[in-house]
Amino acid sequence: MRLTVSTWNINSVRLRIDLVRRFLDEAKPDVLCLQETKCPDDRFPLKELQGFGYPHVVFAGQKGYNGVAILSRLPLVTREVMSFCERQDARHISAVLGPEAGAAAGIAIHDFYVPAGGDVPDVKLNDKFAHKLAFMDELRAWGGRRPAGPAILVGDLNVAPLEHDVWSHKQLLDVVSHTPIETERLESLRGEAGWVDTMRHLRPPPEKIYTWWSYRSPDWAAADKGRRLDHIWVTPDLAETVKSVTVARHTRAWEKPSDHVPVTVELEL
Repeated sequence: MRLTVSTWNINSVRLRIDLVRRFLDEAKPDVLCLQETKCPDDRFPLKELQGFGYPHVVFAGQKGYNGVAILSRLPLVTREVMSFCERQDARHISAVLGPEAGAAAGIAIHDFYVPAGGDVPDVKLNDKFAHKLAFMDELRAWGGRRPAGPAILVGDLNVAPLEHDVWSHKQLLDVVSHTPIETERLESLRGEAGWVDTMRHLRPPPEKIYTWWSYRSPDWAAADKGRRLDHIWVTPDLAETVKSVTVARHTRAWEKPSDHVPVTVELEL
């Protein structure tokens, strides 16, 4: 059985719902995980998304920012939302593929949106950066006690952990998303819990991989100053089923795009 899972920071699901439809029509993933949906639950466009051929949808949102959702062709069970740092931010949602999903049944899918962290990489001067590090510490603790079983962790983790995950390692060492304190935390929480970074599992350094290009760049494609902020990890029992990971770079050129692009993993179960 082939299982495809995509992740995309959509930067407002209502504003870019036509782009969601376009991507789903084009890529046809079995599951699409969204971050930064930016709408409360009572305004989430559930019927429209289900009308795109994804009847099974779970979501958690709040007004104006954050928000996560999982859209699936396959049945989902056991929806769960976790809170971090004693805040009711909509930064996580998970579900398990149901018995009708065949060989994929029982796989848990976790969708995360890690705080961006602001502009100043100093916990004393920037509360947003302090919050980001605290969130990552709690995520690390959760990873150590996560229930056993096959799982896929996806999302905008807002960290480009490796040297070749950014356009210039030297120039970005003091820029939030690539500072040593962030990259070491992310790699530690991934490694300690045994997650496998699917992109780097198949496409190791020194290949450059980016999933985000700033809106501030007047010509993002020519400048190509990207970062790999979006990730798909799997538990070790799924590592050998990973057949491909693709980055839909072309979607960054669509009209009124997100600054992130979709990433899709293909598993052969």
